[in-house]
Amino acid sequence: MSLIETLARMEAVAAGRAAPLTTVRHRHLSERPLVLVPLTTAGEAGAPLGMLVGTDREKPHLLAVPQPRDRDLRFAFLAELAESVLPYVDGFADTVEWEERKETDPETGKRVPVQVELCADAPQLIVPSAGGVDFVRLLGRSMRFRRTAEQEPETPYPAPPHVPLLGRWFTHFGERARVPGASLLQAMTGLLGRHWATGQSVLEDQHLGALLAWIDPPPGVSGREAAERAETGRDADGQLLCPPAGPATDPAFDNRLLAPAMARYDAGRAGAEGEVRALIEGQLRPTWDAVWRGLDLLRALPPGARVADRWKRDRWSYTAHRDRVRAGEPPQPRRDDAVTAAQKLASRETAQAQLDAQEALDDPLVMAGRRLAGEALCGTVVHVEMAYSEGKRPMPRPLVTLRTDDRPQLSEGVRLHRPLPDGRTQPAEFVGYVAGERGALVVRLTGGMGRGKEPEAGSVPEDGDAVTWTLFEHAPRGGPELPDPEDTPWTHGGPPAAADAPADAPDPVTPEDFL
Repeated sequence: MSLIETLARMEAVAAGRAAPLTTVRHRHLSERPLVLVPLTTAGEAGAPLGMLVGTDREKPHLLAVPQPRDRDLRFAFLAELAESVLPYVDGFADTVEWEERKETDPETGKRVPVQVELCADAPQLIVPSAGGVDFVRLLGRSMRFRRTAEQEPETPYPAPPHVPLLGRWFTHFGERARVPGASLLQAMTGLLGRHWATGQSVLEDQHLGALLAWIDPPPGVSGREAAERAETGRDADGQLLCPPAGPATDPAFDNRLLAPAMARYDAGRAGAEGEVRALIEGQLRPTWDAVWRGLDLLRALPPGARVADRWKRDRWSYTAHRDRVRAGEPPQPRRDDAVTAAQKLASRETAQAQLDAQEALDDPLVMAGRRLAGEALCGTVVHVEMAYSEGKRPMPRPLVTLRTDDRPQLSEGVRLHRPLPDGRTQPAEFVGYVAGERGALVVRLTGGMGRGKEPEAGSVPEDGDAVTWTLFEHAPRGGPELPDPEDTPWTHGGPPAAADAPADAPDPVTPEDFL
């Protein structure tokens, strides 16, 4: 936890309501997201009990499993879920725009520009909490390897049509959710927790009702009191006023209401199925309303300047998976090979560094946290001295003296980066502190001034200008490229087996592969 977040949480405790961590919204929000609120059976995390799903706030679609131990009812649930989700996911696949990208020509080996399709928009799935993201990933794993009767007429317990396809999409959304800054699959608690700091722990923030109670408490009630009521408040029947839908259920609901209703369903009593469905909907509806309430709070924040760029990467990811599905490629493997796992790890580390830099550049409150950590400084220019590099072609290297109250972690020669109004970055290096003047330091500009002998107009700050310099790069890149699979040593999963070598045995079936 950063120092700025710690201070914000202390402020929330003192004020009795959540304190803002940002001034803008750092995640993309779709105009028409698909909200999923799942419930699972107690004692069996992969067994679905019910779900509210839909894009209409007032008309959610209820999916319920009256008896989760019945395999046929589970398959019916998955089939109905596929019918609800796949039309939404496929609805973005055919509206495209053309983008120019550079690819390697296989004949010449040169990079040449080509026109490729990019979906104009992409689906976005919203779940209440991190547990919902894990459940989507688990559903994807359990469905994508299922075989339908059309694929294998002899297979026992064939899956309904489209269920394996939904599993592939859920797996893709689950993998994309692990990429920092990606927005195809988002947990509402994570979205709200990124933008507000509460007076409770991060673990307690996973309760959506308590989190919203801190952010937007009722009039005359403190966030702590409202959160405590959301977590523990019960009605006259002993049922929670704000069911967690985490996606686990409350034991009091399971023991007092759900178990007797399921027993009546097993006994074949009339109306028992409707009773179970009504109970499940009653547990889901408060969380459904809370998710949409969180969307309202987030939409009130203006989007950050670089949010659209990150969403474009999500659109590329969606387009690429659409192409893989249409090309008839097999589903994602149960386990990544060593090279693929290393590539994913490297790409996620790069995405995290880019996200940290972009959020700081978009948001002065986030930048304040980097300043407190000694990773950036803001100051006022007090003097500019023109200087030039040595060599046959002298280049401008102005010395800028500024005064700051920040305490950056600087040493001689450290590279600095300054964001320019046009989106470019101007590099510089730290020269040293000014003797006898507290908070005064000198930096040397090393670029961003054009190619002429004299700097371009506006490229050098003037006396009295307020400037910001960062010690982190604004567009960090990944490390060196990984070797090709055939060049990978055997200690890291390569080289691949010869064509006549016996194939590896398939992954053993585990309980996680089936609901």
